[in-house]
Amino acid sequence: MKRYYTELGAALTLYLIMLIGSIVLLQNLENAGMPLRIVITLMPVLPAGLMCWAIVRNLRQMDEMHLRIQLEALGFAFAASALLTFSYGFLENVGFPHLSWTLVWPVMGLMWIIGLQVARRRYQ
Repeated sequence: MKRYYTELGAALTLYLIMLIGSIVLLQNLENAGMPLRIVITLMPVLPAGLMCWAIVRNLRQMDEMHLRIQLEALGFAFAASALLTFSYGFLENVGFPHLSWTLVWPVMGLMWIIGLQVARRRYQ
């Protein structure tokens, strides 16, 4: 787990650096061409991909019990995130403010954490 936390932490740190860097660059390059603005905007996607790689790599190294707990947590996260985003989409039809798609990942992450807590209690 120490290696996993190191890899995930490094990817998350790189993500934050790239995110802040891309925001600052976009503000300073308002007159830049669209292709350059697209590349700058997508800079944080690379370290986000590294986070995914670290998670999948960690899952491959788990025993059957821990893998089952993760599967249940991810199943809950998928369903709960779908329900929440789907419901909020309907609420936007009656005047709720439009939310950015970038909020979907944090919702999924939070639901994964909740799912892990529930699944871990079940197998104690």
